[in-house]
Order: sequence, then C-alpha cells, then structure tokens
Amino acid sequence: MNETQATSPVFPPGRYGRRRAPTRTPRWVGTVLVVLVATAAVGLAWRLYQQYGDPTYEAQVTRVTEVTAEGVTIEFTVTVPPDGSALCTVRARATDGTEVGRAEVPVRGKPGERRVSTTYRLVTTGLPRTAEVPGCGPQDR
Repeated sequence: MNETQATSPVFPPGRYGRRRAPTRTPRWVGTVLVVLVATAAVGLAWRLYQQYGDPTYEAQVTRVTEVTAEGVTIEFTVTVPPDGSALCTVRARATDGTEVGRAEVPVRGKPGERRVSTTYRLVTTGLPRTAEVPGCGPQDR
C-alpha cells in the first residue's frame, strides 16, 4: 500500500475562478464588539435592578381575597426606606398567564415606619388566577 500525503489540491489554471488568500479580521474589531456587548449587558442589568431588584423596597403578598371576574383584593407588606413611601406595581394574571389587571399603588407609612401593610382592590378584565406585587420603588419614578 502506498501512503498518500495530505496536500492542498491543485486546480487547473483559470478553471474555478480566482483563488484568494483568506483575510483576517483586524484585532480591534473583536475588542470593540466585546466592549459593546459588555456595555449593553451592564445597561440591561442596571435597568432590571432599578425595576425589580432594589432591596430597599421589598414587597411580600400576605393574602389574596375576594377573587371575582371584576377584581381581586391584595394585601401586601412593603419594606420602605426611612422616609416611609413607595410606589408598587400590583398585577393579576389569568390561568393561561395573560395579565388581566395592573395598577401602580402608592404606599405611605407613618414617619419612621419601615414595614407598611397595604390592602388594595385591583380591578380586572377577567377571572384572575394569581395576584402579585412584582416590584416597588421610589415614589418619584
């Protein structure tokens, strides 16, 4: 048996078009791409943190009552900063996951109070399956 060596193929001249040497992408293009992706990731993380992750404003649903096709009553407790006020988003979802009600609820506590309990009647467009407080934040947002 003969052993064949792997070599690049030799094409007849003028047959398959002009052969070009492969070009390399300049190194700076990769660096710029990495910087752009990192900047977008930091911007997205900051936006999500402002919307959902501020530990100063922590909400917890304590009870859901009076569930009807017209509305639901939500009782929740919010941890607020020393000034004692927050703006919370309250929403209700149907069995299939669609949102059937949403409202922005201002929450105010007594001066110096850090935990504020609130009861809110949310009007819905259908029968809700769940009610939640996805986030709270400063009242000036």
